[in-house]
Amino acid sequence: MNMKCLWMLASMLSFCSCGTSCSENNVPDEDGGDGTTTQKTQNIYYADPTIFLDNGTYYMTGTSQISNQSSRWFTILMSDDLQEWTTGTMETYRFILGQEWGTAFGTSGFWAPQWYKEDGIYYFLYTANERVAIAKADAITGIFTQDKAVPIDDSVGNIDPFFFKDDDGKYYLYHVRFSGGNFLWVAEFDIKTGTIDQSTLKKCLELTQPWERMFNYDSSMIMEGPTVIKWDDVYYLFYSANHYKDPDYAVGYATAPSPTGHWAKYSGNPIIRRDIVGEKGAGHGDVFEGKDGKFYYVYHVWDTDPDARQTRIVPLIREKGVNGIYKISVDAGNIITPYQVY
Repeated sequence: MNMKCLWMLASMLSFCSCGTSCSENNVPDEDGGDGTTTQKTQNIYYADPTIFLDNGTYYMTGTSQISNQSSRWFTILMSDDLQEWTTGTMETYRFILGQEWGTAFGTSGFWAPQWYKEDGIYYFLYTANERVAIAKADAITGIFTQDKAVPIDDSVGNIDPFFFKDDDGKYYLYHVRFSGGNFLWVAEFDIKTGTIDQSTLKKCLELTQPWERMFNYDSSMIMEGPTVIKWDDVYYLFYSANHYKDPDYAVGYATAPSPTGHWAKYSGNPIIRRDIVGEKGAGHGDVFEGKDGKFYYVYHVWDTDPDARQTRIVPLIREKGVNGIYKISVDAGNIITPYQVY
């Protein structure tokens, strides 16, 4: 049995032993006969999830919650409707990056990925070994590889990348840097060399609002999971605060007139927290536009085990103020609980 098969077997066995929610349904066989076939479904256990809409299909990935998340690399799911997801293959887990399939940086701690597409090339940013790396492929399903297995910046611990291109053609890398805690930083990025301009590094935010440190879980100061989007010439920075094991882990946002700030936090933060969406540990996700033209936030939650985080999707509500800035909230009555069919 080759290594790939061993990994698949191990992931399936660990999945069945970790208390993951599964179900089976009998559905008509594909030949249209009188027989039936068994269709299995399971909750989606991506932490730090991201969704990318490409050519009419939704694609999802995130930090693996199957077996040891530090050794699982990255997998992919796809969907037409945000509710039902498959791998698009006969495999239960479809890998898109990993040293078993090509050159890639890192040996552990594979967290918080993001896709980016430009000129027909797909880029995949991710965390490994507490460093941010970038790989590329000709298809969103990979396999994503690097010319050399190196991080973007090896000068200090850094995680949770978010890549943003502004209308003037400049690229920016938002990420978390370890500096007396975990804080959000931004720097100009060179997509050709895969490096940041160190001279442009700038801290985005400090912990200044009470919800950002709830003390239900003992940890250092934490801000993480950045997403930046530009609406009507205003930049919106979505982020999470607290430790992910804190039940009051939550999401807020800030706005700015430029991609580097100055960032003004929304006074009504947080916009996602357990008292709003009804589940603990709600946060660290991504904003995406759906096929219906609406914007959504994909994020993770947990029930009794913070290391068994599940994926959720919630519609965003935007209300434009007289100052031209949107007030953002979520439609908590229409949260989507996605599931995988296999």
